[in-house]
Amino acid sequence: MVFSSFEFLFRFLPVFFTIYYITPKKWKNLVLFAASIAFYTVGEAEYVLLLLASVIVNYVLARGMYIRAEDGRGTRQLLCLLAALVYDFGILFYFKYSGRASRLPLGISFYTFQIAAYVIDVYKGVVPAEKSLIKLGTYLTMFPQLIAGPIINYSEVRLRISERKVMLQQFEDGLKLLSAGLASKVVIADRIGMLWNNIQGIGFASISTPLAWMGVYAYSIELYFDFLGYSLMAMGLGNMLGFDIPRNFAHPYMSKSVSEFWRRWHITLGRWFRTYVYIPLGGNRKGKARTFCNLLIVWALTALWHGAAANYLIWGASLLVLLTVEKLCLLRYLEKSRFFCHIYLLLVVPLTWIAFAVADVRQIGVYYTRLFPFFGESAIVNPLDYVRYLKDFVPLFLLGALGSTRYPAAFYRSVQKKWFGNLIVIVILGVSLYYLAISTNNPFLYFNF
Repeated sequence: MVFSSFEFLFRFLPVFFTIYYITPKKWKNLVLFAASIAFYTVGEAEYVLLLLASVIVNYVLARGMYIRAEDGRGTRQLLCLLAALVYDFGILFYFKYSGRASRLPLGISFYTFQIAAYVIDVYKGVVPAEKSLIKLGTYLTMFPQLIAGPIINYSEVRLRISERKVMLQQFEDGLKLLSAGLASKVVIADRIGMLWNNIQGIGFASISTPLAWMGVYAYSIELYFDFLGYSLMAMGLGNMLGFDIPRNFAHPYMSKSVSEFWRRWHITLGRWFRTYVYIPLGGNRKGKARTFCNLLIVWALTALWHGAAANYLIWGASLLVLLTVEKLCLLRYLEKSRFFCHIYLLLVVPLTWIAFAVADVRQIGVYYTRLFPFFGESAIVNPLDYVRYLKDFVPLFLLGALGSTRYPAAFYRSVQKKWFGNLIVIVILGVSLYYLAISTNNPFLYFNF
């Protein structure tokens, strides 16, 4: 079931919230757990037992790590941890990389990382092992973030799982975030994504250089607002349930460097790799050579997390090169800059997305020759093809550029307590529902991972 659908917004949510709010406090987790399983079952019925198995296996093994006050961690705790990680990542590897599975279970990359973080934190003593299977199941399967994150640490929601209530203001704030996320998806991402879809249909070898550059920026905007939209909707739904779900984006396209960009983009995934891979390997504390090695490992794993195809490895390698160059010499100049740094970022980051978006390695090469025609293919191909797209897509480029800044949110905060603020939300919601009504089903891009 997709958040940006009438089925979810006007069937699932009203029924669920009616039941959820009238349910006594002690049974709310059970209702949320059951609703989340029902949500996942729509379209993923064949893999719902796999999701439940992840809850049960990690619950049992985490409970096996119990340590009395007078004892320290020993062999039993380590064996339980290793068993949990082998199970979690073994299942992920089988479905994602072995080539033997017919289809990838929806959300498996996200919920695997989330439950792996939980068992590691239990082993390290960061959080106690959850005694209630229902509470752990609620944590892992919570439908707002089950399919595409954000990746939530158990320590962030442990207290709210045990004790929470929803105030009217919290519900209202959640509804506003839900509306903003829906608009990001259906008003910006889906509509500008049509340009990228058209370019793919035409064929990369048959587009002009101007249209190739339009395609790069169209995909960059589509990917950002698609994933931002899901994350905002997840945060809004979390608020309406009584949870504070962490944000996943912090205006990444306003960054001054690729390094800063990746601190602002998919924040919870970056935090996961930093906490459970980069820092345990030594981080940047053991010299430049070790730092480079650690970055190589992290970005190789990040690329593999997205997929085992060659294009993801190329994408990860290109980012590693850029991050290394920045750390070695470029970063200090970028941080001092006020103008060039943004030009640099808005040039190199969209170029890296090509390898992310195009699965065929040969076609990646073709696309680059269209962007830079003096390096290979003939320079003149359908030179005026981009003109027919300007009228329809320039307004969306401008809307995407403005929406990538912090100014719309800052403006809304200045008027949110006035009648004008409420009018803005109503208009945004109305426009979103209109485009949702006239569009075909278009799942979030990160459902692929």
